[in-house]
Amino acid sequence: MIKFGVQPIFHRDLTTNPAWVKPFVKMIEDTGAASIWAVEHPVIAENYEPLYSYSADGKAPFFPEVMMPDPLEWLSFVAACTDKITLATGILILPLHSPIIIAKRVATLDALSGGRLELGVGLGWQKEEFAAVNVPYNERAARTDETIVAMRKLWTGKSVSFEGKHFQFSKLILDTLPKQKSVPILIGGSTEAAAKRAGKYGDGFYPYVISPEDFAARVETIKASAKEAGRDPAAIELTIWPSSYKQGGALDLELAKAYRDAGATQFLISSQECGSIETRDVERFVKRYRDEIVAKL
Repeated sequence: MIKFGVQPIFHRDLTTNPAWVKPFVKMIEDTGAASIWAVEHPVIAENYEPLYSYSADGKAPFFPEVMMPDPLEWLSFVAACTDKITLATGILILPLHSPIIIAKRVATLDALSGGRLELGVGLGWQKEEFAAVNVPYNERAARTDETIVAMRKLWTGKSVSFEGKHFQFSKLILDTLPKQKSVPILIGGSTEAAAKRAGKYGDGFYPYVISPEDFAARVETIKASAKEAGRDPAAIELTIWPSSYKQGGALDLELAKAYRDAGATQFLISSQECGSIETRDVERFVKRYRDEIVAKL
């Protein structure tokens, strides 16, 4: 079954205004969207090293009007304003966080939302963020893998121990558990390594700025990696945001079909793709996407 999710408007005048958020997210839920997505950057360095891999100049599309509040805190508010829509991070920069602290924050949100959370995670790219929280940038991949394993152990509610290179703990019990048996973890990133990680550890895969052909190749990598790890490749959900690859591609049905044929089962759109920050305009755009694209996949 093909479903779709929506990124909200990340705008300084709106995103943390409860009078705007409440009716906006309820509108998104009422359109039939399956999920709503929040993103993470704790801080933005004024003069960051240009390591953003999705642009030619290494610069990220940060604009003065953009605001990215803490995704879990923001989604907690959204949970209280909605009834059924899935709450997703796309993505949370996992190696910036302690596995114990993030496991409890995630469990709390999942419990309070009635089991509606999907945790999309990625490695991050901004060196300055890592330096600011005293996390070695070059260790982010290994820290991500360890954190995923540690979180899943903690979510069992049993007395658990963990012995990794970067994290160690002994006989700890997480007293707040997610509503779901284990919160689904989506692996972000478009590289071969990200696809392998999704197959080995992920419940889903969410690449960014990737062609249908490269997406299909990553899907094959995921299948091989999952089989090698003794996991079911069919259980890994594949999410794609077509407009991250082709600007204005949300309403390109042939592009959507190419991603579907490669294995995508969940599609994303950004509210800002409609060219307006007015809620009524976003609603028209989302409904058009639902009726003209998703309904035909």
